[in-house]
Amino acid sequence: MPAETLEPRALNRATLARQLLLARERLGVVEAVERLGGLQAQEPKPPFVALQARLEGFAPDDLRAAIRAGDLVRGTLMRGTLHLASRRDFLALRHAVAADLDGVLRMLGRRADGLDAPAVTAAARALLAERPRTFAELRALLRERFPDVDHRALGYVSRMALPLTMVPTDDDRWCFPRDSAFALAADEPEPADDTTLVRRYLAAFGPATVADAQAWSGAKGLKPAFEALRGELATFADERGRELFDLPEAPRPGGDAPAPVRFLAEFDSLVLAHDDRSRLIDDEHRPLVTTKNLRVKATFLVDGRVAGTWTAARRRRVATLTLTPFARLPRRTRQQLEREAEPLLRLLEPEAETTTVVLGPD
Repeated sequence: MPAETLEPRALNRATLARQLLLARERLGVVEAVERLGGLQAQEPKPPFVALQARLEGFAPDDLRAAIRAGDLVRGTLMRGTLHLASRRDFLALRHAVAADLDGVLRMLGRRADGLDAPAVTAAARALLAERPRTFAELRALLRERFPDVDHRALGYVSRMALPLTMVPTDDDRWCFPRDSAFALAADEPEPADDTTLVRRYLAAFGPATVADAQAWSGAKGLKPAFEALRGELATFADERGRELFDLPEAPRPGGDAPAPVRFLAEFDSLVLAHDDRSRLIDDEHRPLVTTKNLRVKATFLVDGRVAGTWTAARRRRVATLTLTPFARLPRRTRQQLEREAEPLLRLLEPEAETTTVVLGPD
């Protein structure tokens, strides 16, 4: 029997449902971050913005408290990038998504000349076992021991090979200052079966292909895990005939489900979660979202699709959200975005007395 074909709008709505973007839900911040498959956190502010878009009654202090209590941690996970994840997810998934050291060395190129990765990793582990250290401090100490090796290669291998989490502070509004210290995870991660990684991915971003899961995780060779799970997964096809996998009981509300306007953070995981991102963004618009230096701009959704980018700034007592749409926005959509922008600006600029929304060039 041929697999059911899921049209792009159906895929879009299914993924938005997993990502809590069809309707805000009342969840604790730890449960929400787990439901979302972690939150990319190259910078400390985006997870606050991401949860404001997804949770009913989101209180930033709840997120700060969970981070400072260690229930949520910020460390290297998917694709070798910084993520905010629950401690249990970090410990379960760290091994599965850790970049292969051979791949790391290839990416470093000539900077890896003379690098003895096991020796550097052992030295970094010993230094971090003494106390948390910033990477500037760690690189300097490693440079004393390995003077002929590029200092950035020393730091990069340490970050990729060791289960490190950032140490939050009480005196920073977003919990992590620019010079955050790193510490070894309190518990060493145990190797996780790739099937665990696949289930966690599909719960947060399915239905999806094998290539989608590999693009999100950075883990290669996940096809055997999908095949091992085939008997318990639902299978579909997309319009191009590619095989999609999903958890049988996961929500798939259909392409006619309404999708409200929402503001996504910089580096939002939703924008980076698939190899084929056509369910969310037109190919012609992708270069407008990801810059040449690989920054991912903050975006906004209209009818479930990325419709433009946004920035926020405060001048004196006025907080302004500037929208740069990909096409002209109908008046009703602009009004919806203005209503949605007010709590976002209050989150970002609580000292502002007034808020305003302006349109950039379209």
